Amino acid sequence: MLKLDSLVIANGDFRLSADFEVPLGCKVAVIGPSGAGKSTLIGAIAGFQTVESGRILWGGRAIEQDQPGQRPVAMLFQDGNLFPHLTIAQNAGLGIRPDLKLTADQDMAVLAALDRVGLSGMGGRKPGELSGGQQSRAALARVLVQDKPLVLLDEPFAALGPALKGEMLDLVDALLRETGATLLMVSHDPSDARRIADQVILVEGGRAHAPVETHGLLDNPPPALKAYLG
Repeated sequence: MLKLDSLVIANGDFRLSADFEVPLGCKVAVIGPSGAGKSTLIGAIAGFQTVESGRILWGGRAIEQDQPGQRPVAMLFQDGNLFPHLTIAQNAGLGIRPDLKLTADQDMAVLAALDRVGLSGMGGRKPGELSGGQQSRAALARVLVQDKPLVLLDEPFAALGPALKGEMLDLVDALLRETGATLLMVSHDPSDARRIADQVILVEGGRAHAPVETHGLLDNPPPALKAYLG
């Protein structure tokens, strides 16, 4: 279980508070107005934002002082963060070892991850040789090989068209059902939440609210969410 205990996150002059729990294996969408602090929230969980006070606990253990690589977290950023000079297999392999000195078993794990995301036989290609959807799949393969129990997505599919984005969300959903990992997914689009999220965290007014069941919240939004949805 992920628990944010009286957490206050600092991002320059901005402060975001959070105090809630996310059950194991739950898929949670993080929504709210632009600039409300959605990326700040998951960045703090991943170790890329400053925790001013409070605790981040995973399985009862405080992790807020751990370095990003020591946390039980795999994060996929908005741009996918693929390195253009590396092959797709090498980009995925970075999720296992940054120096890419992989064992034979680890090489096989990379190939298996590429196969699972629909990129079988493409490991030798560079990112520039792939379509936008294929690049998103490659970035997802790097998350997959890390085999972390908590996956954070910061709108990595926002640049894709509706059909491709839906395809990627369905793939994420299928992969997480296989692994049992917990998901926090930043999105501006409530239809993303309806598609795969069990619960929704609303971020607004300097606060990340406790998760609420997706359809109940979106069908009967509180005033702050209703103002955001329009």
